[in-house]
Amino acid sequence: MRKIFVSTIVILTISITAFSQSTNYEVYALKYANVGVTLPLSVLVLDAPESETIDAVFMFWLLKGTNGKNILVDAGFLNDIEQSKAYSVTNYIRPDLMLPRIGLNAEDITDIILTHPHWDHMDGVDLFPNANVWIQKTDYNYFVGDAWQKDGWGDFNKRDVLKLVELNLSGKLMLIDGDDKEILPNIKVYTGSRHTFNSQFILVDNGVNKIILASDNVYTYYNLNHLMSAPKTETFDTNAYVKSMERMKTLVSDIKFIIPGHDALLFLNFPSIADDIYKID
Repeated sequence: MRKIFVSTIVILTISITAFSQSTNYEVYALKYANVGVTLPLSVLVLDAPESETIDAVFMFWLLKGTNGKNILVDAGFLNDIEQSKAYSVTNYIRPDLMLPRIGLNAEDITDIILTHPHWDHMDGVDLFPNANVWIQKTDYNYFVGDAWQKDGWGDFNKRDVLKLVELNLSGKLMLIDGDDKEILPNIKVYTGSRHTFNSQFILVDNGVNKIILASDNVYTYYNLNHLMSAPKTETFDTNAYVKSMERMKTLVSDIKFIIPGHDALLFLNFPSIADDIYKID
């Protein structure tokens, strides 16, 4: 009897310890710039009504883990990058300078998960010196290789290629091979949208809800609510873009937890906890 009692205590102790060590994340959206003009919705939604417009913003996301991890999803851009000049960027603040508003510094970021290698999502990777950077292997290969060939495709920046290659050479680039992969505790990545060659979205557990950080795999709430693709100039496969959104809806309990990449309506759905920082819960 005593042996059974001791065994039970051991099992309970192990279970409690395992539970206490489970990792959850606080999830935040950080808006670091505005598009200074009202855009036609058709810029981001294929076959959108001509009368519809969009208030577009630039943002990235922060995951603060109970395991001490501080993870960014995407890294924003530096405002000297050539492409940004085509976009009337206003109210810009460098992404690393957003972090003190939430009690962190650039050196505190442990990881950056890139949803895709477009300049406005990855140009800021070198602002965070201690971070390992995660990207889909096939997306990386296309970005540094075929994208620059005669038949290559994508709105990429040459200096960002060099940044990722340098990270790879220094051993700080983590190449993810495939779909539905848990890359860090309670953080999974999924592919299939094909916004870029093999873009990914992130599913994260905040302890209560599962949250999808879709980035440009869902440009706007209009894309999501009407299951309408990004324009043909913004994705390799319009059908895949829609199917990916359909899949996202099966992975969360409430579609409000599917977070688009550039829609200011997000900030009406979640509370502000500091200037331009919103908690997703």
